[in-house]
Amino acid sequence: MLIRPTKKLPMSIQTGALVYYKSKAALVTAVNDKIDIIFPGTGKKDVTKRVRDKDITLLHPGPVGDIRSIHTELPEALDTLEETLELLEEEAVPLEELAEFLYGDYTPQSAWSSWMLVMDGLYFEVTNPDHITTAIKARPFELIREETEKRQARQYQKESWEGLINRIQSGQIVEEDYNQLTEVEQLAAGERENSRILKTIGIPENREAAHTLLLKLGYWQETYNPWLRRMGVNTEEPALPVPEIADDERRDLTHLTAWAIDDVGNQDPDDAIALDGNKLWVHIADVSALVAPDSELDIEARSRGTNIYLPDQTLHMLPRGITERLGLGLHEQSPALSIGFSVNEKGELEDIEVCLSSVKVTRTTYDQANEELATTFADLKAITDRYRQRRMDNGAAMLNLPEVNIRVQDGEIQIYPYQSDGSRQLVAEAMLAAGEAVATYAGDNAIPIPYAYQPEPEEIQEPKSLSEHYAYRRCFKASRHATEPDSHFGLGLPRYTRVTSPLRRYLDLIVHQQLRAHLTHQPLLNREALIERIGLADEASFAARKTERFSNQHWKLLYFKQHQRQHGKPWQGKAVVVQQEERRTSVILPELALEPKLRKLNNVELDQVLDVQVTAVKIAELQANFKVS
Repeated sequence: MLIRPTKKLPMSIQTGALVYYKSKAALVTAVNDKIDIIFPGTGKKDVTKRVRDKDITLLHPGPVGDIRSIHTELPEALDTLEETLELLEEEAVPLEELAEFLYGDYTPQSAWSSWMLVMDGLYFEVTNPDHITTAIKARPFELIREETEKRQARQYQKESWEGLINRIQSGQIVEEDYNQLTEVEQLAAGERENSRILKTIGIPENREAAHTLLLKLGYWQETYNPWLRRMGVNTEEPALPVPEIADDERRDLTHLTAWAIDDVGNQDPDDAIALDGNKLWVHIADVSALVAPDSELDIEARSRGTNIYLPDQTLHMLPRGITERLGLGLHEQSPALSIGFSVNEKGELEDIEVCLSSVKVTRTTYDQANEELATTFADLKAITDRYRQRRMDNGAAMLNLPEVNIRVQDGEIQIYPYQSDGSRQLVAEAMLAAGEAVATYAGDNAIPIPYAYQPEPEEIQEPKSLSEHYAYRRCFKASRHATEPDSHFGLGLPRYTRVTSPLRRYLDLIVHQQLRAHLTHQPLLNREALIERIGLADEASFAARKTERFSNQHWKLLYFKQHQRQHGKPWQGKAVVVQQEERRTSVILPELALEPKLRKLNNVELDQVLDVQVTAVKIAELQANFKVS
């Protein structure tokens, strides 16, 4: 192999020579102990620099009159390139020979252009670059082909990326952009913490900014609720098989008239009430007959913790087949866990019984029951009123703050005020009494169960106005669960457990499993097992409650949008001032149970009623702005 190297010695570098210096074409202006060079700077200004000979590479001895006369861009494809590659094969040649092959002559310009092809690294490579001699050889055609394909792929990616960014900035995305926008969606859903797209276009990398962009692009519709994903909620329906019901000895209570009183459209009828003389019976769907401890169904329910009730859907803790089989009033007879007790004149529970039963249940609604409070349900109401009075005498915290039910039907958002009196109050008191009865029964029979308790606030108040109720709520400590009974301040009860909703609350199901084990003389879960289950269920339930709260807020904001579309003007309504802060005034919108903050309002008093109007709805920020109208 013939090698004709270009010597790179200090004596060969002279004034007027063309050299390569840090990716720049430079002109030698003087040669002394060091070498003076000049090269184009920004604009029309040239830069002079003194360098060592090892800092530069001699490309052509010159003379070069004007360094700016050299065209420094990477040359386009040459007709002579392929022939040169074939001629060189594995031979190494100096730069001047390569320039002659490519351009037919060795000039400052051909030397520079040839060197640019070498530095590009696609077609040529330098042998012994650190040696005093420099020789250039052609790269194998296979390597050139592979590198060309890689470069084309990178160029395609670059152009695709730039096109994506341009379309996003103009708000005109196309179908193929959706896969790329997945990273923005994941950020908006709280599933990742960064986004290259948002960073590139200068948008903050947070959930709200990502959500706003997705709405702007039409990637998400306004109705898309991100809170399920943000809270890590399992949105799949439980797909486990429903076993056959246990063949247990049951007490026949079918002779009693039992009522399951629920909202219109309720699909989870899991409790009913009946009266046997002076004894109140609370019947509860016997879910433990199908869901045994540590079964697949039990583990699934434990991971979910509770049903999640959203305006547009319900996410179930257990397969629907269980409700269809056990729901009270869905069949002529239903298996139940029944809790019987009397309420004396002081509102105290006596003669407590717990049994597995068979019951007949008639379903009705709260509205229908309200019409019969003075007749059909008069005796039941008298009993629950005594019980309620006892709780109030014990200091139960009767917070009176607005509540609403939100439903989305056929795309229409409907918001109804929640009524807590009448038949709702009757049923609620009966369920509370059942919880106290079971807590008492479990304690008397040494049955470990999860008790619910709530510590007293630092200051006990008797709020009257809406602002006082609002302030008092902030004083409350959270309700908690433990394996030992303790008083529940908010309910005004010395001991309490939740037991009436085993179809939709896992801790209620645990109570049922323990009562069943006791009644059928089977082993009970110990306290250590209970503590573990309480922790898992509480964690899942906490996520579920936050999901419900934020989702309700989401749909309330969409309600304002719906009002604007239907009526052609912003929503207007009443607001009650409930708190004055340094910079904000907190209000409650009673008809929506919404609690926004306004800019500080002067010359207003607590509980003053204001007329307000929506000025902006920010779906991504979960916020609406109002002004006093």
